[in-house]
Amino acid sequence: MTERDSIRFGDATIEYEVRRSARRKKTVQITVERGGVLVAAPAATPKKELRSIVLKRAGWILRQASTERAEAPAKRFVSGQTFPYLGGDVRLVLEMADSSGSSVSFEGATLRVFVPAGLPDADRAGLIRNALVDWYCARAAEHIPDHVDRWWSRLGRGDKPRILIRNQRRRWGSCAWDGTLRFNWRVMMLEPALVDYIVAHELAHLTVRNHSSDFWSLVARHVPDVKQRRQRLRAVEGTLPF
Repeated sequence: MTERDSIRFGDATIEYEVRRSARRKKTVQITVERGGVLVAAPAATPKKELRSIVLKRAGWILRQASTERAEAPAKRFVSGQTFPYLGGDVRLVLEMADSSGSSVSFEGATLRVFVPAGLPDADRAGLIRNALVDWYCARAAEHIPDHVDRWWSRLGRGDKPRILIRNQRRRWGSCAWDGTLRFNWRVMMLEPALVDYIVAHELAHLTVRNHSSDFWSLVARHVPDVKQRRQRLRAVEGTLPF
């Protein structure tokens, strides 16, 4: 069950999303990810109590939000524009084709997108964007299971989980109570070390379901530079094109 609310803290307004769960028994967890504030709470927690908790953490929430960089200028879907892939840049090249749809070919450091000739500019941009998102999703579906396999011997627990690629605006990844792992397709824009951190983070939730000190100790045991990777991840978030 999801709801939205907000509080005032000094001159700032903090808007947040509340996600209630019957499985969560006691703790209320606040996360600031990709510019949004998420409050995970037990199903019966009163709204007034949640507002009080958010108010107490308001200073921390604003500090977390302030570490994110301003959003990068919007990318133009034209030949010569660059897009991030595994921490590097790939160059977009458009090819007009005698077809009704679009397709993507990845050649070295070039993303070659074939689009119908004669399409209006506005329609062409939307078609190219969708083609690129589909391409990133396909790459994530191909690469993320390999990352999970590499970390499984260290952080795996139980049977191998399902791995799903999703468009999660606020999260890089999530671990469901049944062990299903969901990853944001945008992870393919990140350097491999950050992809590994995200995978290790979610696999650690198979053992510790919250973000307690026990959880972070477990992650740090296997990713010693976890703090530095988290900082790099926060720094890069606001620079991603879409």
